[in-house]
Amino acid sequence: MITRIDHLGIAVRSIDEALPHYQEVLGLSCSKREEVPSQQVRTAFFDCGEVHLELLEPTSPESPIAKFLDTHGPGIHHIAFATDDITGQLDQARSHGARLIHEIPFEGAAGKRVAFLHPKSTFGVLTEFCQPMD
Repeated sequence: MITRIDHLGIAVRSIDEALPHYQEVLGLSCSKREEVPSQQVRTAFFDCGEVHLELLEPTSPESPIAKFLDTHGPGIHHIAFATDDITGQLDQARSHGARLIHEIPFEGAAGKRVAFLHPKSTFGVLTEFCQPMD
């Protein structure tokens, strides 16, 4: 059911400060910026072949990204896998012992339904499933 790696989420304190690195040093173009109020983040997406990089900037000190930054500092936050059946993917993960952070997918960035698996059940990697909203 997983079709590819969709994106890597990268936690940053400031998208505006990180943009020059991705644009000038790496030569990538920012394809989209948006705010996701439900997750208390601003995002910026960069196309890198078929995989995207998603910068995540907290908009609140209570944001999961703010908490991640406080604990780990800037860096890779999660890996997201594209799926054609997010509910089935969650069921499969649950049936094989993965701990779900979200039992029900919700609207995330870039017009996708998303849900996460807890890193304690995925060898330390916060794992996201995503599927375009129909």
